[in-house]
Amino acid sequence: MTQKKFNWSERKILAFQQAFLIWYHREKRQLPWREYRDPYAIWVSEIMLQQTRVETVIGYYYRFMAEFPTIDDLANAPEDKLLKIWEGLGYYSRARNLQLAAKQIVATFGGEFPQKVEEIASLKGIGPYTTGAIASIAFGLPEPAIDGNVMRVTSRLFGLSDDIAKASTRKVFDSYLRQILSAEEPGEMNQAFMDLGSSICTPTSPECERCPIKQVCYAYETKQTNQFPVKSKKQKPKNQYYIAAAIENSQKEFAIVKRPENGLLANMWLFPMQEVNESEYRHLTATWSKKEKEQQLDLGLVAEEDTIEVADYFKGNIVWQTRHLGEITHVFSHLKWHVLLFYGRQVGTDELLDANWVKMADFPNYVFPKPQQKLVEELNKNRQQS
Repeated sequence: MTQKKFNWSERKILAFQQAFLIWYHREKRQLPWREYRDPYAIWVSEIMLQQTRVETVIGYYYRFMAEFPTIDDLANAPEDKLLKIWEGLGYYSRARNLQLAAKQIVATFGGEFPQKVEEIASLKGIGPYTTGAIASIAFGLPEPAIDGNVMRVTSRLFGLSDDIAKASTRKVFDSYLRQILSAEEPGEMNQAFMDLGSSICTPTSPECERCPIKQVCYAYETKQTNQFPVKSKKQKPKNQYYIAAAIENSQKEFAIVKRPENGLLANMWLFPMQEVNESEYRHLTATWSKKEKEQQLDLGLVAEEDTIEVADYFKGNIVWQTRHLGEITHVFSHLKWHVLLFYGRQVGTDELLDANWVKMADFPNYVFPKPQQKLVEELNKNRQQS
């Protein structure tokens, strides 16, 4: 914990608030969820903005609100429909938690968004930051909304050297922010911190000369901007290796399988996949190189006598093309997937267990996570080369 004491006078606090809010009202970003103080709209936008850029979120936000204009609509939506609207945003637990919280609101609060801090915080998937954002922006409550941008600005403003990667540090920043947060416009000030952190007080090369609060900023005054915030290195995601199978039958349909109800990418659809160890993955990558093998994907050119090692990983009467189609990678918060894609032709009528057979034209009717979208892109690139 920092030993530094908060030492701003009332006059300094007031001058800071005035300068910061004048800047915000003049320079604030025009965003659709800022047009009204609708707690539902603010909530949806804040959840979407987690781990996602504003530019990406705007389109999703419009589609989501058009499809689910009320909390009741969200609570009663089929999960497949919800996930399809969310498709491509990633971190799908966010969408599921939104729906669980909507059901909470309907069951516990009569469908009306709760207005007390402790009630907002009780909703599924809503942590301290989102609680503060909704409470301050929608209801005018003096609650800090502390995310990465706000921590960076605050650490530089006060010269706080606490490690922002540690959960305990949030309490330090909370105590400082509560003393400078405007009681009259807490939501606007929280959004000012967000905008400043995204546009001027950036992680590298901050534009200090443009900053509206540089006159009271410790890091600017001491020329130590690059020393803040202090953040320990994040642990690298764990590597996982898979082979995936684009298996096509004589009706030009591909096999896709549904993920389990719980866990990563729950209830979403992918090509059949098998996990392998790194040495197996490297061996398959080198042995069945895309560059050295026949590029043609025509079913008629996959000979029945062809056999490759990948056949050992997937059940069924399948003839495999003697090369891989390429590999994709995808990073989750704690995992990095490496996936090598192979193409196979089903021989006879043996059905793959738990697989659906779907034509490519019908893929948009299924919820595909980003790794599956990348695999489909890889398959299409290879077919275009044929």
